[in-house]
Amino acid sequence: MIRRAAWLWFLAAISACSGGGDTLATVDGRAIETSDKILLVNYWAEWCKPCREEIPELNHFARDGDNVQVIGINYDRLPAQTIRAQAEKLGIEFPVLAAEPAGRWGQSLPTVLPTTFVIGADGQWRRSLVGPQTVESLRAAVEQSRL
Repeated sequence: MIRRAAWLWFLAAISACSGGGDTLATVDGRAIETSDKILLVNYWAEWCKPCREEIPELNHFARDGDNVQVIGINYDRLPAQTIRAQAEKLGIEFPVLAAEPAGRWGQSLPTVLPTTFVIGADGQWRRSLVGPQTVESLRAAVEQSRL
């Protein structure tokens, strides 16, 4: 168990420090490939009611998104095991990162939750969606980032 936790933090540290890399480490210890995909990077917290209300929309979009990767980041920067337990409790079905990749997309930590960064397939930040989103608003944001 200690080895697994150390490995998770090692992967998270590499992802957070790499800045331009194309993989990110999840709370499950998996690396997710992000190159050539549009990313919807959603910041959430267990205590955030709008975040909890938005999760089913994000889950639905994650299942049906075409060349789009939905990624969750816990706003509170908790240990990976705690984040994983909260994500399970909230029913999050998309990958959740083990650590927030500070500054990776040239944006600071959001001050309002939920916030979703739209990252183009080129790895560049396109816009921030503030407040709870719907499948339709997520779809529209993705289409705008493809232009």
